[in-house]
Amino acid sequence: MDAALFKVLLASLPVGLLLGGSLISLSKDRTLAVYLQVAGALCLSLVIAAHLCEALRWFPAMAWGEEHSAGHYLDLASAVFGFTLFPAGYLLQALKRRRI
Repeated sequence: MDAALFKVLLASLPVGLLLGGSLISLSKDRTLAVYLQVAGALCLSLVIAAHLCEALRWFPAMAWGEEHSAGHYLDLASAVFGFTLFPAGYLLQALKRRRI
């Protein structure tokens, strides 16, 4: 197995847990905080998908892994949104619980 593919599969475990936990929270409570968490987890899942496509050399026209390519910017934007939205939703949810 390729090292890049192994890293992607290894990273997919915590991201999958984040997404699963967010979807369970969404089924119980439909607030802005939960929607932000789900959106952040989906963005992180898109990062995993982008790296999986890079490791398996799918969609070579996206030029995965090359600087200033569509694949690079898709990966970067997804990572920025994921690492912004998920913690923001988590923080809002924690602040809401603290007030109650």
